[in-house]
Amino acid sequence: QVQLVESGGGLVQTGDSLRLSCAASGRTLSTSARGWFRQAPGKEREFVARIRWNSGSTYYADSVQGRFTISRDKAKDTVSLQMNSLKPEDTAVYYCAAQLVPGSEFTYWGQGTQVTVSS
Repeated sequence: QVQLVESGGGLVQTGDSLRLSCAASGRTLSTSARGWFRQAPGKEREFVARIRWNSGSTYYADSVQGRFTISRDKAKDTVSLQMNSLKPEDTAVYYCAAQLVPGSEFTYWGQGTQVTVSS
């Protein structure tokens, strides 16, 4: 059994920064990519960022490009999301996820961590 556990959420003000982390536990998780998604109240879950596990190549949603940075620590089996210049519209529950096969759906999901940005 594999578990992904997010941490680092909280309440901040507009313009502040937060760093989210996601650790994998359980059996060794061999993944193609790890990603971050978010879901705001009353909205569908949306993609935020993705990092290829081996190459480290990254991809971002337009809404966070230039403000958020995804990174991974292969030795610790963790993925992080550095969020700068936060806006109220970034308020959401943030989920990390793991993709096992390139091009496939993200298979494993964390329980989510709340990020609230006040204006």
